[in-house]
Amino acid sequence: MSNLPSTSSPTETPTPDPSQPQDSYVKLAMRNMVRKRGISLKHFFLTTVGLLAFLVGVSYLTR
Repeated sequence: MSNLPSTSSPTETPTPDPSQPQDSYVKLAMRNMVRKRGISLKHFFLTTVGLLAFLVGVSYLTR
């Protein structure tokens, strides 16, 4: 006999509990931001600086 699991038995997937509502996307995103505070702030400031640099560059090129 081999130690491999049989393929004839169906695999069980956990189903969400209908009594507990699913967390909204916004709630999950906020929880993730709180958990990874430094990374989120760094990405926010990099995005802000990049957007400002892009707008200044475009305004310089189109003057």
